[in-house]
Amino acid sequence: MVGELGASWGDVARVVVTTVGIYTALVVLIRVVGQRSLASMSGFDVGCVVALGAILGRTALLESPTLLIGVVALVTFFAMQGVLGVLRQDRRFDRLVNRPPVLLVDDGEVLTDALRRAHVSPDELRQRLRLAGVRRLDEVASVVLERNGAVSVLRRGSDVDPWILADVAAARGTRG
Repeated sequence: MVGELGASWGDVARVVVTTVGIYTALVVLIRVVGQRSLASMSGFDVGCVVALGAILGRTALLESPTLLIGVVALVTFFAMQGVLGVLRQDRRFDRLVNRPPVLLVDDGEVLTDALRRAHVSPDELRQRLRLAGVRRLDEVASVVLERNGAVSVLRRGSDVDPWILADVAAARGTRG
């Protein structure tokens, strides 16, 4: 049956191994580059994602993809996503794969070292604050770059429960 669909069992095995390898490389690269790579995308970023998808797809599908090879690669990608979802329930594995949230503003003061390490420019931070309706920096208790690349703005007013910030990397470096 496999041969009738334009692939051999060896092709299927190579697609699975290649897809697992390219998916693992993608996860490692996102871990190295950081969650900033997942934040809202500019036109340039969208172009990079399209190119990345083409590279991932061509790599997973080998040189001459057939319907069966495409289905095997797709199933393998989804299986890897499912396996990672299960593994991420283990706190140690999750911390290995994902960076913790990063504190960018603490008590109304910008943490410039944290911005630099998170690859967030002051202009991007200002944009996020404006989008959150912030008019003055002293309105802000904390700004956190979340694991998914989103930016959370916690306003002053009432005390923030320490549990809410328990997983945030307290990079209290240079302020400015």
